Amino acid sequence: MRSAHTSGRRALAVTAAFAATAIVLAGCSGNANNSSSGSSGTLTVGTTDKITSIDPAGSYDNGSFAVMNQVYPFLMNTPYGSSDVKPDIAESASFTSPTEYTVKLKPGLKFANGHDLTSSDVKFSFDRQTKINDANGPSYLLANLASTDAPDPTTVVFHLKVPNDQTFAQVLSSPAGPIVDEQVFSPDKVTSDTDIVKGDAFAGQYTITSYNFNSLVAYKAFPGYKGLLGKPATDKVDVKYYTDPSNMKLDIQKGGIDVAYRSLSATDIASLRTDKNVKVVDGPGGEIRYIVFNFNTMPFGAATPQADPKKALAVRQAAADLVDRAAIAKQVYKDTYTPLYSYVPSGLTGAITPLKDQYGDGNGGPSLDKAKAALQAAGVTTPVTLNIQYTPSHYGPSSSDEYAMVKDQLEQGGLFKVNIQSTEYVQYSKDRVKDTYPQYQLGWFPDYSDADNYLTPFFSADSFLVNHYSNKEVQDLITKQIGTTDKAARTQLIEQIQTKVAADLPTLPLLQGAQVAITGKNVSGTQKTLDASFKFRYGAMSKG
Repeated sequence: MRSAHTSGRRALAVTAAFAATAIVLAGCSGNANNSSSGSSGTLTVGTTDKITSIDPAGSYDNGSFAVMNQVYPFLMNTPYGSSDVKPDIAESASFTSPTEYTVKLKPGLKFANGHDLTSSDVKFSFDRQTKINDANGPSYLLANLASTDAPDPTTVVFHLKVPNDQTFAQVLSSPAGPIVDEQVFSPDKVTSDTDIVKGDAFAGQYTITSYNFNSLVAYKAFPGYKGLLGKPATDKVDVKYYTDPSNMKLDIQKGGIDVAYRSLSATDIASLRTDKNVKVVDGPGGEIRYIVFNFNTMPFGAATPQADPKKALAVRQAAADLVDRAAIAKQVYKDTYTPLYSYVPSGLTGAITPLKDQYGDGNGGPSLDKAKAALQAAGVTTPVTLNIQYTPSHYGPSSSDEYAMVKDQLEQGGLFKVNIQSTEYVQYSKDRVKDTYPQYQLGWFPDYSDADNYLTPFFSADSFLVNHYSNKEVQDLITKQIGTTDKAARTQLIEQIQTKVAADLPTLPLLQGAQVAITGKNVSGTQKTLDASFKFRYGAMSKG
């Protein structure tokens, strides 16, 4: 999911969630956790994932969304152990017409500060997302949203551009979906973390009782939460933020923290699997790693003095011919990641492997001869200089080794001269949307389990990548698949999109990974939240 984004200005390129024309989803006020009294001890979680902003309109990264998941309510959410969305603070949700999605709220909802939570707050939450349209926010997810109405205090009507949106219910559970307090949040600008915490504007499983930015965040269970997930298994949670993952490894081994989640090196994880004092818990993977090409500033890009789209394409093709994903997966990540030969990761409906078929040796390996041929055919003089930027800790401590290996692979045969530079993620997320980097690293943690979430965010004309890629045929196919209710026909469209994007290479997919958490021996419930929703919910875990 989640890296950062540009806007929701696309006319009809959309992303949303599940449902056909008239599916009513019965509400559920909780699960087995409702009967739990909650653990009285404090559960301490360690992470290297940095927060950029806890305002849902102002960030679109894993570290920030990890906070939002705990403290904000959603209209739709995923039960533990599932990837299917159900009503959270809603009683029901359905298509009342092909372009109207109607949600009924549970009665008597309140924020932790005592303010009523009504349909007015819901309308406010979605209106401000699209109005603020922050470059690092998730507003593109709402591109299919024409307007939102609140006809009465418990009814919300979403008016959609493309009918029968097959993803809209899941969008309501995504980073664009947190419901915020209109009495605390600004309607037209990102609200500071300080004001949000001071305003106690929370209504999820937890509230924030202490907030030290990217150092320590303390949570306490919110007794007024009436959502799908029920009462948390642990009353108090502290989250400690690390700059050095090796220190986090030492703390989990010594019992200084109870859970380590994102991101230890593959070597550290392998070592911890043999440590009898901890448990290594694995979950399904949806994470991907890839290189983004900026179509304006890459070699021969549209804004360069040597602008030539055919030569720029040849550069991207040659890079695709030279990378050896299997070698990176094995040598850097000890096979905790697997090679990714497409834009939709393996395991999702519609995933195919056009990058394996079209580039390299045709079997997933590199081919220097094909890379040379691509550059020669376009008249490119070699070596071509590639300036590649990466962030050293946000995607784990092995990023430096990964990009050192990418550099070595691309420089095989003297076709490229590669310069590698790194920037910490908080600054990186700002720079990359300003055309600062001609080629750069990103990872993706899905918002929901549908192939569309790997297509619309990336390859729509105004995608979160901000890399100036635009292909009308791809755009039209993306729009069409969203509203296609026949599953076989939709799958075929998803396959067509991948093939056409592979010919353009706006990004170069490298790896697909799994979820891994390390816990103390006395911690339970971790497997419950390491599910295909890709949301790490603290309320599932307890210790003792």
